[in-house]
Amino acid sequence: MTLPLSILDQSPIIGSTTPAKAIQHTIELARLADRLGYTRYWCAEHHALNGLADASPEILLARLGAETKHIRLGTGGIMLPYYAPFKIAEQFKMLEAMYPGRIDLGMGRAPGGHPRTARVLFDGRPIDTEEGFANQLAEISALFRDVVPDGHPLHGQLVSPNVPTSPEMWVLGSSTGGASFAASLGMRFAFAHFINAYSGSEVAKAYRAHFKPWHEATPRVALAMLAIVADDEAEAKAIEKAVLMRWALTAMGANRTVPTIEEAAAYEFSPREQQIAANDRPRLTLGTAKTVAAQIREKAEQFGADEVVLVAVAPSYEIRVRTYERLAGEFGLEARG
Repeated sequence: MTLPLSILDQSPIIGSTTPAKAIQHTIELARLADRLGYTRYWCAEHHALNGLADASPEILLARLGAETKHIRLGTGGIMLPYYAPFKIAEQFKMLEAMYPGRIDLGMGRAPGGHPRTARVLFDGRPIDTEEGFANQLAEISALFRDVVPDGHPLHGQLVSPNVPTSPEMWVLGSSTGGASFAASLGMRFAFAHFINAYSGSEVAKAYRAHFKPWHEATPRVALAMLAIVADDEAEAKAIEKAVLMRWALTAMGANRTVPTIEEAAAYEFSPREQQIAANDRPRLTLGTAKTVAAQIREKAEQFGADEVVLVAVAPSYEIRVRTYERLAGEFGLEARG
């Protein structure tokens, strides 16, 4: 059975690239993914970061729908605690009306940026709680399925536009927290291996074991992996240093663009940064197309994943394009006109 392959795009701002160009690259890559036969194209939400350009994925998706014909489009994800569930339901019903049967609503709890920025986005409201997030997920599900109970403030509210289909709902996470929300509410779960490379397979197994049918009848797991294809071993080492440099500097508090290969080649890691890089290295899947494809299949089997979502935050746009093209070939994706 063919393993479905999808893409999560964080709209990276690489080197001296402008934010506007990073968004243009996302549009171009969505077109490419549509032609290559990928299943989904998700956009991430991040705020006030010099290295990631997309703070409003719901707006970008409206453009991507007009630029593509077949691929599903969604968020990986909306940072739900910042928003009113009813408004999110309306936004994604609008997208569903525009591109029926092609919209995914992936949601998470992470701040998507610095905690200081999160406080601004909460606009004086109480900071999110686990119970609050679970209630938000449940409210959107109930609105989509028209099962809001009597007595609830949203009972009888019409979600406009009132179209017959609704987006697929996904809960995103990199720990047991996200998995427990998804399992208890009967929702699809996407695990962020590119954030947490440790104990993820156990989290996925626990999700399946504790899944309670509600929004969906059966569990489904997507595995999100940072995967980059290199031409040879020398280039792989150069790419690896650039990726690890970004992670180390981010951990040390830097807010900068994604390093290029040239920038990384001239950089010397401090002892502390070397420790961070060593700890984070398992988050990266890197090598030739055949090597990366084999590692993806192995990891997907460990997780019992139903599909894999590629995250290719690479040191250049060209490497990102290469990664998607060659892995499409390795997984036998069916190209579309």
